[in-house]
Amino acid sequence: MLRTLSRVSELPIIVKQLQKNAAQAGVAKTNNYATEATVQVNRPFKLHRLEEGPETTVKLTKDEALKYYTQMQTIRRIETAAGNLYKEKIIRGFCHLYSGQEACAVGMKAAMRDVDNIISAYRVHGWTYLMGVPPLGVLGELTGVQSGCARGKGGSMHMYCPNFYGGNGIVGAQVPLGAGVALACKYKGNGGMCLALYGDGAANQGQVFEAYNMAYLWKLPVIFVCENNNYGMGTSAERASCNTDYYTRGDALPGIWVDGMDVLAVRSATEFAIKYVNEQGPLVMETNTYRYSGHSMSDPGTSYRTREEIQEVRQKRDPITSFKELCIELGLITTDEVKAIDLKVRKEVDEATAQAKNGTELPVSHLWTDVYSNNLEPKLRGTNGYDIDHIQERKGVNH
Repeated sequence: MLRTLSRVSELPIIVKQLQKNAAQAGVAKTNNYATEATVQVNRPFKLHRLEEGPETTVKLTKDEALKYYTQMQTIRRIETAAGNLYKEKIIRGFCHLYSGQEACAVGMKAAMRDVDNIISAYRVHGWTYLMGVPPLGVLGELTGVQSGCARGKGGSMHMYCPNFYGGNGIVGAQVPLGAGVALACKYKGNGGMCLALYGDGAANQGQVFEAYNMAYLWKLPVIFVCENNNYGMGTSAERASCNTDYYTRGDALPGIWVDGMDVLAVRSATEFAIKYVNEQGPLVMETNTYRYSGHSMSDPGTSYRTREEIQEVRQKRDPITSFKELCIELGLITTDEVKAIDLKVRKEVDEATAQAKNGTELPVSHLWTDVYSNNLEPKLRGTNGYDIDHIQERKGVNH
């Protein structure tokens, strides 16, 4: 059961008030409106094989506050729309929602530079949006129509765009691929790095530890990120892993534990980690988070945990509500601005949903286009009984 997250409900109210006071003491104002604030992260980082860790006192500007809130709210609305489309049987097959985990992706993306890369598992609708695909590109891909980022060919688990290597359907397989992307960064000497994300359910995969080992020996600029949402499919972390301190499981690799429900803590940890891996080599980062939905849409998510547990996290630890309340208290965002953002996001996602529902699928002849990025042969191989030319259209976002 929710070993780490449950401790938050035991925090004395006075501690939260002290954190609020500390943040407000660092507020910079212009014309009585806050433009920047100094904020203390809610829960301390935990370190493995590190003498120093990320900054616990961070700066937050008004523009950043508006941006992070908009991004998290957009991801939440996209996932709500995806869930509804699945229930309407417009989305078929696998569909894994990110609701509850928004602070992880938004915090990491806030720290990334143009030369940096990310690869993840199959819970990637939010990441696809953050990396530059508009809501229609995400929802259209989910419904299998041409407006999707991969023109409807990839679906929920296989979305891509520049510097984003997907969506990978095989549990844990993206981790060694992420090490490979980091190797490419080192080979090219471009100063970039790769975030290789996986869940607590994939953390026991042998290929994860092989990737750790190779990355350490070659000093690759890769951050192995375990998004620990406390449940691997329907099994709690405690029942699946002998060591649930995932940030320590890299052995010789240093590690950081971070509150994955605090977008500013995730940003600070990622900034530290990017600097570290570019100078020293790989690092493991665990973001302790929570998913509100089941593992996938076929999982009700209540057979292995109680509805009361889910509701408690929603009420006390929701990353969007917590961040919104903090920003309002600090005067960085007004309630009117929050309402305006909510209305804008709802309108954009609703319009994208309507277009995704009514979009057209690719003609059958387009299904075998763009099999390779660079055609070395005129014909597709392995199509016994068929004589198919290789055609490049390059209309997907990933092109």
